[in-house]
Amino acid sequence: MNRVLTDAEIATYDRDGYLILEDAVTADQLRRLRDQWDAWVEDSRAHAGDFGDYQDGRARFDLESGHSSDAPKLRRVNSPVEISDIYMEIAKSSRMADAVVDLIGPDVKFHHSKINSKPPRSGTEVKWHQDFPYTPHTNDDVVTTLLMVDAATEANGALRVAPGSHKEPLKSIWHGGVFTGAVDEETRLDWEARAITCEASAGAVCLMHTRVGHGSVPNHSDGWRTVAINVYSADDAVPLTRNPLPSAYEGMLIAGKRTGRIRSIGFGIEIPQYPTTTSFFEQQEAVGQS
Repeated sequence: MNRVLTDAEIATYDRDGYLILEDAVTADQLRRLRDQWDAWVEDSRAHAGDFGDYQDGRARFDLESGHSSDAPKLRRVNSPVEISDIYMEIAKSSRMADAVVDLIGPDVKFHHSKINSKPPRSGTEVKWHQDFPYTPHTNDDVVTTLLMVDAATEANGALRVAPGSHKEPLKSIWHGGVFTGAVDEETRLDWEARAITCEASAGAVCLMHTRVGHGSVPNHSDGWRTVAINVYSADDAVPLTRNPLPSAYEGMLIAGKRTGRIRSIGFGIEIPQYPTTTSFFEQQEAVGQS
């Protein structure tokens, strides 16, 4: 794989916990990603509720409340790499994947993928959280990539991050014995006060450290905001809990070789609650912000 990131960009990621990289896929790859997404949206018009077979018994396609054939509201596809050649291609062979290797390589493996979308005038928000408590590993060389299939703006609910929060202690997403999937109110207010909105053009990617605090507000625009998400780890980062989005390709090498080693760091966090609904949106929506 070719080196994509400069030393200065890697230093920015290390300092802030995230980095925006423009042109993370080619123009042709972006067109094919959009065509595939449009085809799934069109297919969703024929369904009144979540649909599609997924390996753990849940539905693969998640529909937001208010979905109809006239106003489709497809908001999640679980493990798109299993059913789409182009989503698999960009997960393995793109500037995006090469950038991940620059950050946590040389030996990098795939963990899971999903698509999160906010339909026009959508009510879906993502409450503040860190990814690591959802998918704890023996170490935190874990990167979430958020590829902008559509341009991300403040109006359409772009990702918001709290720079530097990946260097802070892990935050619980359990409160009062209930799995809320979100941090407590004190942490939320702190992160909100220093939040940066990650506006970016279509085809750009946000490379995000697994421990950085992030969330997003609903889409108030008339257009879609669709993000293809892939999660990668260093080969010696071993999952400590089962994958909330199991994939036939979990553990697939993206670069380098098998190390045959486990590297661990010190931390403590509660075991996450395994989702029983189509997506984690329902987990966060089931309770109010703590």
